[in-house]
Amino acid sequence: MTHRFALSYLTVPGVTPPEQTYLAARAGYDMVSYRLFHLGVAGEPDVDPVSPQIIRETKAALAATGLACFDIELMRILRSIQPRDFVPAFEAGAELGARQVICSAWTDVRNDRAFIVERFQEICDLARPFGLTVNLEFPAFSRLSSLDDCVEILELSRAANQGLLVDTLYMHFNKTPLFALERVPEEWINFMHICDADDVAYTKDAMIHTARDARLYPGEGAIDFSAISYMFPDLPLAIELPNAARSAAYGHEEHARRCVAAARAVLNPGMQSRNGTKG
Repeated sequence: MTHRFALSYLTVPGVTPPEQTYLAARAGYDMVSYRLFHLGVAGEPDVDPVSPQIIRETKAALAATGLACFDIELMRILRSIQPRDFVPAFEAGAELGARQVICSAWTDVRNDRAFIVERFQEICDLARPFGLTVNLEFPAFSRLSSLDDCVEILELSRAANQGLLVDTLYMHFNKTPLFALERVPEEWINFMHICDADDVAYTKDAMIHTARDARLYPGEGAIDFSAISYMFPDLPLAIELPNAARSAAYGHEEHARRCVAAARAVLNPGMQSRNGTKG
């Protein structure tokens, strides 16, 4: 059993979907994870990611490289965003071959569980006709900040096409071992985000900085990845590993190549990468 690896947008922020596809192929990935719903943050490419031209170019890039589109992001639960706003991204993602969607909650009050459940169910309902599963994530500085927070919402939602997205960084921030996933229904775990981090005391600001700009390559930090190979030996893994200093020093492509090489060394030791180099 071996893992397949997807290149997440945040590892190489600022690139368009077709650019990301070619970059991922040259760096040795199996799949690509696109940002098809812009968050309105600095650095996002100045293009409409679901425009007919971008979708045509992305489909051509996938065909030319042999890579697959695995998942799309990011569908945030916010009072200012209506779930129907995500439908063009769902349609585009399905056309590109995606089967997974990432969702997270960023509401700003603590007694809004019913609202989050209702919105999550609506997002799932809208994604279902496109063959998409919606995976709820728990960034440690978001409204749902822990595994237990997400599991509670999923247990209440019970959508037919729901899942749980685990990021090794957020489990680490919460000091929750990956073996805690043994209590999660197996059908909810469709893929995982991986990166590494140091074992230090993180303030909220430090968590945000690390998550967005300073993640480490697998094997460099304190995260124990052994549970992944033991519990999920063939689970698809998406490398979400933004590191501003390394992207500046190496360039996006070399940074991405080092990410997947490190991941393969830790999780698929001895296996050849797509570009023929040892992982």
